[in-house]
Amino acid sequence: MRILIVEDAADMAEAVAIRLGRAGMACDIAHSLSEAWDFLAVQRYDVLILDINLPDGLGTDLLAQLRARGERTPVLMLTALFAVDDRVSALDLGADDYLVKPFDHRELEARLRALQRREAEQKDPDIRLGALVFSPGAMEARIGEERLDLTRRELALLWLLARNAGRVMSKERLYEGLFSFADADVGLNAIELYVARLRKKLAGAGVSIETQRGLGYRMQADG
Repeated sequence: MRILIVEDAADMAEAVAIRLGRAGMACDIAHSLSEAWDFLAVQRYDVLILDINLPDGLGTDLLAQLRARGERTPVLMLTALFAVDDRVSALDLGADDYLVKPFDHRELEARLRALQRREAEQKDPDIRLGALVFSPGAMEARIGEERLDLTRRELALLWLLARNAGRVMSKERLYEGLFSFADADVGLNAIELYVARLRKKLAGAGVSIETQRGLGYRMQADG
């Protein structure tokens, strides 16, 4: 899962990014609305964490513009405002959830996973390839009845490949789904490592991850 954190309190944003990074989520941080728009112009995100009060305006303005453009990326609002009217207003504008500061990082992580499951369940039913069954809502994979022991990034890679089964996915597209801009020291070759690990764990599943030299990777059922 790739997340954009729009929060002007640098210490808090960094703490959230570190915590979520340990859970396998790739996080980018924008400290203002203008920075957020710069990120959104070049990158797709699975969830936005959006503060209401920012140096150059209100997070709710960004939310309203996104929804007006028809973009349905799940948005979790962060607010120091306790008034019910403020929270209702954010939800009416199209926010999917909110947290009041200060909050427990465990709750934030749980809410993000709930948003991801909700979005996945609406968009993607279980994906079946050979003996492999991938459930986007639960973010888990099974071979028959046996649940695969996959890391968060391995799951993210499997989701990208499985939901695009039969199509070639470039290294760059896979990379942007697994790593944030802050992971500048992680090169594209890291994708080769994760693909190799995933291939081993999918042994016996009746699926293959083919290398398309110079293009990327393609997953498909054997035979």
